Amino acid sequence: MSEIRKETLVIVGSGPAAWTAAIYAARADLEPLVYEGSFSRTMIPGGQLMFTTEIENYPGFPEGITGQKMMMDFKEQAERFGTRVITEDIVKVDFTERPFRMWSGAGEEVEASTVIIATGANARWIGLPNEERLAQSGGGVSACAVCDGALPHFRDKVIAVVGGGDSAMEDALYMTKFASEVVVIHRRDELRASRIMQQRAFDNDKIRIAWNTVVTDVLGDDEITALKLQDTVTGEERELDVGGLFVAIGHTPNTAFLSGQLELKDNGYVATPVSWRTVTSVPGVFAAGDVMDDYYRQAVSAAGTGCMAALEAERWLAHGEDGD
Repeated sequence: MSEIRKETLVIVGSGPAAWTAAIYAARADLEPLVYEGSFSRTMIPGGQLMFTTEIENYPGFPEGITGQKMMMDFKEQAERFGTRVITEDIVKVDFTERPFRMWSGAGEEVEASTVIIATGANARWIGLPNEERLAQSGGGVSACAVCDGALPHFRDKVIAVVGGGDSAMEDALYMTKFASEVVVIHRRDELRASRIMQQRAFDNDKIRIAWNTVVTDVLGDDEITALKLQDTVTGEERELDVGGLFVAIGHTPNTAFLSGQLELKDNGYVATPVSWRTVTSVPGVFAAGDVMDDYYRQAVSAAGTGCMAALEAERWLAHGEDGD
């Protein structure tokens, strides 16, 4: 039986929230241990930014920076102050008593006085091989219009947005600033978006909606050139020439491993019952980044909550539940 690892602070995750929490915690001499996650088909250490080619809206980078480089720099900065990193997933937790207990994918057990959950959320994709390939290579396929939409290769082109909810309408309206036309592709004959968001889309001359339509393939070698579409009523197939595709069919928070140990919102995100705080339903366990943020979902806001979680963990360790 392997020896149980005993830690003061364990951070689960490796996006901007996790690394910012690690930087603050390490500088406070908490000696944080980060489980940055393992490599899989849909997620790699570093989170969603590892699939983002160019970031131009994060302060401090006037020329922009790639998502991969940003996360490498975040990690290096955290390690500079003594953060230790294990490239494994946490697959099971027990927060019913202290110290908190967790188990890694390799079977290692770790006990922690306090925990920060920063496992992020996965964008939902259509599930097409070429979609995934072009998203990972920066070939004009993205799940974040605010992150990528202002890049030069999307300007003055026909852009497609897949989805029918508020996020899809927000992405479509945002892309009208840059695109010559935005085509919203929706599988039904009515939108799920709120009435006000629908009306804004209907009132915008640059937006048209392809009703009862699904994407069956993404065409292009190095960059997207067209979409294969199918009518869900007639079965008719056609192609649409596009210079970009934004998939806005939702996100799935990475909370399955929690197995009911923390209170979640109805949509699966970790609940933080105190406004503008990172405390969870279990004292001593904090949440940061996209795993608890179903509204902003930006790198800079995730980093901010990582800072908050580290400060709250430090105070909790010093004062317990009286640290508020």
